[in-house]
Amino acid sequence: MFTSMSFSSPPSSRAAASAACFSPALLVAAVLLARSTCYIMPPVSPSPTLAMKAPKRPNGASSKSFIMSSVTEFYRSQIGGESVINYAYTDFPWRLLAKDVYYFFAYCWALPWVLFPIRTYGSDELDELYPSWMNMYCLAVHIFLFIFQLIYLVTLPLIVIFPAWMGIAGIVAFHFLNRFVCMLLNGTDIIFHSDEKYAKSRPEHESEQWVFLNGVSVGEHWMKMNLNRLALTFGRPILGIHNRTSGVIFDVIECLIQRNFSYATGDIRVCYRHLKDILYDPKKSKVVFIMHSQGAIEGGMVLDWLLQEMPQDLLAKLEVYTFGSAANHFNNPHRHVISQDLTRSRPLEAMQTLVSEAAYETPVTTPLEVKKDPMITASMLRRSSSLASYHTASAAKDRAIGHIEHYTHNTDFVAIWGILHFATNKMACLQLPRFLGRLFNRSNGHGGHLLVQHYLDGMFPLKRDPETGEFTGADEENEFMEEVIKFGVEGTAMENAREAFEISYGGTGGFGTGEITTPIEVYDQFSSRKRHKKDVKVKELSRLWMYRNGLNPPETSQVFPAELVGIARNFSI
Repeated sequence: MFTSMSFSSPPSSRAAASAACFSPALLVAAVLLARSTCYIMPPVSPSPTLAMKAPKRPNGASSKSFIMSSVTEFYRSQIGGESVINYAYTDFPWRLLAKDVYYFFAYCWALPWVLFPIRTYGSDELDELYPSWMNMYCLAVHIFLFIFQLIYLVTLPLIVIFPAWMGIAGIVAFHFLNRFVCMLLNGTDIIFHSDEKYAKSRPEHESEQWVFLNGVSVGEHWMKMNLNRLALTFGRPILGIHNRTSGVIFDVIECLIQRNFSYATGDIRVCYRHLKDILYDPKKSKVVFIMHSQGAIEGGMVLDWLLQEMPQDLLAKLEVYTFGSAANHFNNPHRHVISQDLTRSRPLEAMQTLVSEAAYETPVTTPLEVKKDPMITASMLRRSSSLASYHTASAAKDRAIGHIEHYTHNTDFVAIWGILHFATNKMACLQLPRFLGRLFNRSNGHGGHLLVQHYLDGMFPLKRDPETGEFTGADEENEFMEEVIKFGVEGTAMENAREAFEISYGGTGGFGTGEITTPIEVYDQFSSRKRHKKDVKVKELSRLWMYRNGLNPPETSQVFPAELVGIARNFSI
């Protein structure tokens, strides 16, 4: 097997509302341990805005109009490299746990926004808190589990005053009853599919597979509603891998164990097995992986395993999107160091430099065969060689995983405790968290954590048929997608750690300049002449938006010689 790699460049470049019981001693220890490292944020004031300072009210603006104003902060993806030292998940597990406990209480002002606003039903019965019988049933079971588990944790220390056999019997009885009640929510299946009435298979989507991994407190019913809402929004059938709930409190404890001890629970192992099988399927040229909440913790661990084991030309088929991520890291390394260096130092040249790889399979002969047949020569072997695989990509997009995007609300407690704490570096610390992927942080002051009722209804609202009142798909007139982006402000340590804006803009089908300003100067794609100046909206940077209603994003042109047959990277064949 002979592998060749080439770099071609032009001569010049063109410009969860939950509670847990901790003793005072543990809390004090957590605070002291968390403050012993530079990975610390200043005390958080009880404000509904974490990722940005509240803007001053314009003169003459009413209080109501000012509160309803919305800003979306955009954080470009990190580049990676030697400057990023990720102690966010490679530090000592007990120290990570202590930090998580400390920040749980530091950010507890945002706990009500896990469920608020409550009375917004943009998707009717698909919303988690819509007053339907099944939703009310799920809420009632969760309330029972919350109270039941809270009483258990509070009374657990009292076990020392009882005989050992009584304590053991009580613990076994509690877990048996807790498991039985959770089965009422979870059912027996772990693999789900969206209903056909929300999205049917289309011939143009046969080479795609969409996978969803849910977050905390989601049972069988809410899992189906999540899948149906995603199918209706993007016009494709969705396969769901169920992250089963154990109740709100136990789900939070499970998050702490997964995030700080890198422990792979059964849900993670099942997801890894299924996602690996899908990536190895030669009929699938694109795999879209959507995660929510705790699902991003589990999905991030699955991606770590895939990066260790999978061939990278298979990983290139993968695209990842998260909502309200609770993860503390996301990895997506460059495939070649030259791509990483160009992305950091010369972004425009990185966009126009093609990285090509080809693997040739040649016949293998032994010395005995050559001795018997002198006509076998190296030149004949070279002429008889055949191409096994081939792909080419822009150096700016030369990463193991095709694309990663994150969506958050700046009042979502889980996102604040998760991705917004680790991906947006405001600590001016040299030990930068490693969190790959572009980030859209909506700062409208009233965004919650629920996938359908808060994220999808707010960012990907549905449109109704004016005659029948039935949902027809994603609404093209979308307030969130029409918002002008604002660059997130971070510490000086991140100035050179993120990709240039032109790479972010070009990665979704457009082309930007080297000036990272607001408004952005957008140039004609085929000349250096300035065409016009305009603000950049969310929809111009959101690749996920380009999949709405069965559509596909424009792909970067790549040249494949006609005689070459291989794996097309970033293509939907």
